[in-house]
Amino acid sequence: MTFLPPRTRVYLCLAPTDMRKSFDKLAALVKEVVRGDPLGGDLFVFRNRVEDRMKVLFWDRSGFCLFYKRLEKGTFSFPAAAGKDGVEIDHAELLLILEGIELEGAKRAKRFKLPKP
Repeated sequence: MTFLPPRTRVYLCLAPTDMRKSFDKLAALVKEVVRGDPLGGDLFVFRNRVEDRMKVLFWDRSGFCLFYKRLEKGTFSFPAAAGKDGVEIDHAELLLILEGIELEGAKRAKRFKLPKP
């Protein structure tokens, strides 16, 4: 997942998710909660209530793929977004979350960014 195409978007589902859910139930959550298109090729990230398990759902043009990570110690720290069910982050932020780095305290150096259409 470190070499994702630049147009791939990453969405976090901020509400805790039952990790027993599989492909179809998570795809339904993408539509209902995050208001995204599960067949669009974007990554949709879910975590459980205890925050020690994470699933990433994505469509690779031939079927759904599911990445699942369980931490042996510690928790995944998602950014807080008041009143939102989901939030978009960039690839680098997803990698920081997977490595256990909190986004709240991380400082980002200035970089060029294309304006959104």
